[in-house]
Amino acid sequence: METTFYHHLTATSLSGELLSNATCEKLLTASEIGLLPLLDAAYQVRKTYFQNEVQLHILNNAQNGYCPEDCHYCAQASSATADIEAYPLKPDAEILAEAERAYESGAYRYCLVMSGRGPSPKRVAHLAKLIHTVKSRYPIEVCLSAGLVDVESAGVLKASGLDRLNHNLNTSESHYPKICSTHTYQDRMETLQAAQTVGLACCSGVIVGMGEGTDDLIKVAKALRELEVASLPVNFFLPISGTQLVETPTLTPDYCLRVLCLYRFLNPQAEIRIAAGREHHLRSMEVMALYPANSMFIDGYLNAEGSTASRTFQMIRDAGFAIKTNREDLERLKKAEEKRDDVLLKELKVLRPRMESNA
Repeated sequence: METTFYHHLTATSLSGELLSNATCEKLLTASEIGLLPLLDAAYQVRKTYFQNEVQLHILNNAQNGYCPEDCHYCAQASSATADIEAYPLKPDAEILAEAERAYESGAYRYCLVMSGRGPSPKRVAHLAKLIHTVKSRYPIEVCLSAGLVDVESAGVLKASGLDRLNHNLNTSESHYPKICSTHTYQDRMETLQAAQTVGLACCSGVIVGMGEGTDDLIKVAKALRELEVASLPVNFFLPISGTQLVETPTLTPDYCLRVLCLYRFLNPQAEIRIAAGREHHLRSMEVMALYPANSMFIDGYLNAEGSTASRTFQMIRDAGFAIKTNREDLERLKKAEEKRDDVLLKELKVLRPRMESNA
């Protein structure tokens, strides 16, 4: 592919123009489009709006399990048989202690996630009080994922100091009935519109690898562009035993990186987060995701563990990126990154395995 093609991708994205569906399809599937020049083209867009900074988020399962919804991808769904640790909403003291830990860890944003269809007015008032307390104690941004929310509830949360409301579209409207029957794509869209009505920033993204077509991924990317979401998590489906979507197509690192590039071109000013499944699907190419994306989780996801914080810090620094944090004092973080395990010397059984086997 000619160099001018990749320059055109960058220029089109930065100018605010929309890539055609045919071009989007090619980015995901055409072998003649090289991955490295594609990553560089996406990086030029990322660098324009986010420089070399990476935002780190910590997710807190404030409530786990006991969900009446049947989202086929979720280990907490009513239809799932996954062996998860279920519990009701954590006590306030526990949530606040975890907010402090998130702040002390250098996280830029603290993400509170609750299972369930949506919060009652009483639960909304309780959450608003919690959010206000967190914001008054720590200079950290707070994002809440609480299910379906109406305009009145969104207004209460906005007044509490909530920075963002998360509600992922997950997949396209046409594919949605194949992954959930207890609510609709439109229900999710209305939650995002309710947040925007009261001036609350939205966080909404996609799950890649649920049997969708490339056209579905393109539709979601363009729908999120129309919503002008501030934050866009790209999840790569994790096949957890006990969910209805265990058998799914294999995702390759090449394909995952192409998806991230596509989402960057179509949503140039959005914070694009490499979310669940990055370790599992990107594998040895994980660090390359930082070229189109500018955000990631540390300390794991909803019900699956992720990389350790120290490994994530080191990966970011080694690639020449900088961590964006709310903490003014980064010395502790830097010292943690500087720690190195002792180099272990090979033992005789490794150096001369034949002798070991003849013993």
